[in-house]
Amino acid sequence: MSDVEVYTDGACRGNPGPGGWGVVMFASGRQKELRGGVAETTNNRMELTAAIQGLAALKRACSVTVYTDSQYLRRGITEWLESWKNRGWRTAGKKPVKNADLWKELAALAAKHEIEWCWVKAHSGNPGNERADQLANLGAEENL
Repeated sequence: MSDVEVYTDGACRGNPGPGGWGVVMFASGRQKELRGGVAETTNNRMELTAAIQGLAALKRACSVTVYTDSQYLRRGITEWLESWKNRGWRTAGKKPVKNADLWKELAALAAKHEIEWCWVKAHSGNPGNERADQLANLGAEENL
């Protein structure tokens, strides 16, 4: 099983507004970058989309470390997801889970890999996180 590091980030100009996502991947001494954007979205949707796009780019099952500066993403996938599923995609307050479409897609992709989800502080000098942020902002700018 290959070891892969994936740095993800989302950006939004206004919330909602034009948004972008960025991914930087490291494996076997190589680096791959991905980015994209949407004309009208939210920051949380872009954070989720970055993780989805990073995992979707993997061609086979891998041992993955995903780095994100989004507590929404990290806590959602590691702490809240199973409860949401068990409650029929409802929160503890019985409201529909926001972004359930993306959470379902992310959960399906994540199930194919062994993943460690790590939080990194945004804008703290981490090179992978900084580059993912740059890519996300480029994606947002392209959709202004």
